[in-house]
Amino acid sequence: MFDAAWGGNLLYHFTMDLTVAWVPPALVAQRILELRLSARNRRKLLSRGGREVRPDTYRTMVALHALFLVSLALESFPWRVPVDFRTAGCLAALAAVTFLRYWAIASLGEYWNTRIVVVPGARVARSGPYRFLRHPNYLVIALEFLILPLLMRAPATLVLFSLANLAVLRQRIRIEEEALRRDTDYADRFGGT
Repeated sequence: MFDAAWGGNLLYHFTMDLTVAWVPPALVAQRILELRLSARNRRKLLSRGGREVRPDTYRTMVALHALFLVSLALESFPWRVPVDFRTAGCLAALAAVTFLRYWAIASLGEYWNTRIVVVPGARVARSGPYRFLRHPNYLVIALEFLILPLLMRAPATLVLFSLANLAVLRQRIRIEEEALRRDTDYADRFGGT
């Protein structure tokens, strides 16, 4: 009789949910702060003789990120997820990826930018995560496009935007590496490839 009163499944009735309503506004706030830092760094680099490479591609990157955040927020509404291993794993992965993001930003200092700005004759950073990876910040972006939809249970956003992001990053990395090889010591520090 006890089981029937509870619908026959006690575990189902005691499943806990966690709100992730904080994720979209936190991401927007994070991106706004990063855009401000980027604009400040861009002004510094341009005043030192830097030049922006292929500014036409920047709009694509901004549009992709904005649409990703909108899609993530809409698909995951009402922003509640079960307290389970996937949620815990995604939150832990998100914390690690966020650490890597800010380690990369700190390691580049004033050279960090959301645009491709190259100062001719500059030395390429080989400190922080750049000792191990050529593009740790792009790795962060790729991982965020996987982790955030997994956390927020947004499968369409995961598939659509992860694939679009890989295409955009592939082009972006190619353009950036060409500019760095041409105007900095990139080829000497990372090899000719």
